[in-house]
Amino acid sequence: MAAFTRAVRRLDAVASAAGYPPLWREALWAYLALANDRLADYGSAVCSWHNKAEKLRNTFGRFALPIVWDFTETGPLSGLTGDYGGAVEWVGKVASRTTESLTSRGAVEVVHGSAMQITGQFDAIVTDPPYYDAIPYSDLMDFFYVWLRRSLHGMSPETDAAFASPLGPKWSHEAGDGELIDDSSRFGGDKAASKQNFEDGMAAVFKRCAEVLTADGILVIVFANKNPDAWETLVGALIRAGFVVDGSLPIQTEMGSRVRAQSSAALSSSVWLVCRKRPIGTKPGFSGRVLEQMRVNIRIQMHRFWDAGIRGPDFVWAATGPALEAYSRHPVVFRESSTSGEKERMPVDEFLREVRRIVVEFAVGRVLNTPETREAEEAAVLDDVTTYYILHRDTFGMEDAPIGACILYALSCGVSDAELADRYDILAKTGGKAAEPEEDESEDEGEGDEGAEAETSSGTGSAVRLRRWDLRKRKNLGIEGYDGRSAPMIDRVHRVTQLWKDGDVTKVNAFLDQAGIARDPLFGHLIQALIELARRDGKPDEAALLESISNHMQSRSGISAMAQSALAI
Repeated sequence: MAAFTRAVRRLDAVASAAGYPPLWREALWAYLALANDRLADYGSAVCSWHNKAEKLRNTFGRFALPIVWDFTETGPLSGLTGDYGGAVEWVGKVASRTTESLTSRGAVEVVHGSAMQITGQFDAIVTDPPYYDAIPYSDLMDFFYVWLRRSLHGMSPETDAAFASPLGPKWSHEAGDGELIDDSSRFGGDKAASKQNFEDGMAAVFKRCAEVLTADGILVIVFANKNPDAWETLVGALIRAGFVVDGSLPIQTEMGSRVRAQSSAALSSSVWLVCRKRPIGTKPGFSGRVLEQMRVNIRIQMHRFWDAGIRGPDFVWAATGPALEAYSRHPVVFRESSTSGEKERMPVDEFLREVRRIVVEFAVGRVLNTPETREAEEAAVLDDVTTYYILHRDTFGMEDAPIGACILYALSCGVSDAELADRYDILAKTGGKAAEPEEDESEDEGEGDEGAEAETSSGTGSAVRLRRWDLRKRKNLGIEGYDGRSAPMIDRVHRVTQLWKDGDVTKVNAFLDQAGIARDPLFGHLIQALIELARRDGKPDEAALLESISNHMQSRSGISAMAQSALAI
């Protein structure tokens, strides 16, 4: 790396002697410095081998510097994968494409500085802010920064100023400025102080944005974080800065084949929030009216998103944007205290929990597709575990699913993936088969017959699947819940199915009566939804069993609950 750095530093003199004009010399210098960084990315001791593609995998397959069991070396002048020639070629391709795009655009001014120091007057500000505590950007940036600093030294006063610091910009307690992320290690391990600093910093940046925006200007924020705390912090900062969320759209921005998407809770869509300045003198709001307006807004948008084909965890989190339109219209929202009866602030996190509950119920209602749901545009309330099961099966069926998406679903339903796997025994780890072919390293993991796969609870953890009904063998399945709660309804369905499969009608009837579900319309709707899902998933045996159970329940009741409700109307 030192040899390549010295070669780049000598470029200016060599190019000058060859008659290149100053602008060309500077461009070549900058591009070859980037090629050096790419060489470093493919030349570190954490590079691994991509088995299927038979090529070198670079250092930053994801936003981390992981330890690897073995690493792959390449010769920088070998003419093979990861060499210097490839680095120059890729930088050249980007430069060519960028140059083409500039021919049809006006002049662009690039400014290096803090977002807290914005000056001027603008009609729009579009920003993709730091994602809370998700990625230590500046720490990772140093991997490249140190080589750029060495390669570019002396190119121009501007570059020397940009790389004056030995490392990338960290947070400065003295200046109250710098890289803005929630990282407790920069606050002596104090998580509360780190979170407060992040929210204060975001509010300061947004306030500065409001100051430089025209009266009818817009602030567009791109956000894709699945952490409820991150949304809470973002919303709190926006409201403090005087902004109202005026609209939102989920836009698919992420590569599905990237490593980040395979084994983490990463979204494939980003939520784009369009914000405007809140009128001066806006009065505080009260929770009842705000929540009512939120429900109206969110139902309209949820229908739009659903009809547009947005599904999965992206749907659950994308609907957060429309809900904020009602909440952010007020500088503060009050509610009546449950203890003193006096008004108190309604916390952002409480509002967002209500939002997620409504969105999840809507999504489940689309799957259950009951007459009540179509009429009232609301879903009947299922327990958290059954809600998760329905959403997971509707999206992924009984096949392997990426753990990241499942984590997002679990968060939305108020449970964790660990609880679903260990406590409720409804998820099984199956290794890495769910990864896209381009990134999949575990092609032999998870192989085997259908029965054997569901027995395992091991694997890499990058993929999970729902346990089949006949492989859930807990003795108290469907009878006892946890923490004083009743058993999840999906557990009761699976217990009834197992009893029916065994041919013991007496035990089936006893369980239906004991659990109080024989005449529960919701139980019947759930079974009907599972019949349709089983047919879709190519599980005719499961569908047939559930149909028999449904017919048996209707015959015991004399007439189905659905029919009774129709006659009553």
